[in-house]
Amino acid sequence: MALHFKLEELAERRARTCAAMAERNLDGLLIFRQETMFYLTGYDTFGYVYFQCLYLGADGAMTLLTRAPDLRQARHTSMIDDIRIWVDGPDAQPAKDLADILEGHGCRGKRLGVEWESYGLTAWNGQRLSAALDGFCTTENASDLVSRLRLVKSPAEMAYVRRAAELADDACDEAVRLAEPGAFEGDILAAMQGAVFRGGGDDPANETIIGSGPDALLCRYFTGRRHLDGQDQLTLEWAGVYRHYHACMMRTICIGPPPARQLAMYDAALEALHAVREALVPGRPVGEAFDAHATVLDAHGLSDHRLNACGYSLGTTFAPNWMDWPMLYHGNPVIAAPEMTFFLHMIIADSDTGLAMTLGETVRVTQTTPERLSRSSLDLILK
Repeated sequence: MALHFKLEELAERRARTCAAMAERNLDGLLIFRQETMFYLTGYDTFGYVYFQCLYLGADGAMTLLTRAPDLRQARHTSMIDDIRIWVDGPDAQPAKDLADILEGHGCRGKRLGVEWESYGLTAWNGQRLSAALDGFCTTENASDLVSRLRLVKSPAEMAYVRRAAELADDACDEAVRLAEPGAFEGDILAAMQGAVFRGGGDDPANETIIGSGPDALLCRYFTGRRHLDGQDQLTLEWAGVYRHYHACMMRTICIGPPPARQLAMYDAALEALHAVREALVPGRPVGEAFDAHATVLDAHGLSDHRLNACGYSLGTTFAPNWMDWPMLYHGNPVIAAPEMTFFLHMIIADSDTGLAMTLGETVRVTQTTPERLSRSSLDLILK
């Protein structure tokens, strides 16, 4: 089997999940998030784009319902023994197949948690699931149950996060090497992702974000490439990924001498990043880290040019998104704890002047100030 964690660690995670179910008076959990399946069993696939569910009972019993292409995938990458297949066809009803499986597990009349908030459980499949379980059992939204357990990383997980951070730094080196007047964005992207692949890493859970000129103010991927001008700005947001664990970075590279306004934006971003790190400490709500970010940028007169969040947790995530729960925004009550990892991003987009400035990196929460996982300098990159 291609397992990346010891069986004992996977078993301990499932035991903690069952204990969390007991605290919520749940008799079982219907798992649709691929992150959860990977975390609890090692199961690694993108087959969750179709109806797929892992049942975990409070007694530890498990059954995976999936399609035929994932039968061998599950056998090879997970420790799941009981794998059932639903058959493709115009009359396929996998939700009813799942109900039959649950009947076999004695779930009739029981209380089950469901990961309703899942990219793999579309609205249509969710409706079919609700119909199949109507009158059969009671369901409760338990989308956060395992997400909360995944927040604090084990030593084995942290080793993967650290390797991901090294790969992110390697990608950064490639971007700095290639970013210059006349450079093609496609070459920069190819070199950055190539560095991750050469280091044994994986595809990121979402596309690398790249934008230059006016598009440097955007913070989403979009298709199309251009060559850098002699006076330009290049915004990059990327991830080093290892065993699906992500470590993200973000930079705006200045091509040619930057205007004074952009230099001032960099100074504000750097100050804000330091303030966020100082606020992200054990025992305090993570929302306070955002408040530190907002206080600094607002003091620099940038309240109209900042975002309403300044980061989020990172871990093992699958497409279409590398953002994990929780996010750093005002009022978020989640309490920070050691061995959590967060991507901190300071994003300033001044549409009035057409100038962008970003600065971001991944940190590990410790007993004191969070540890930087990146070796790359936070100095403004000038080319």
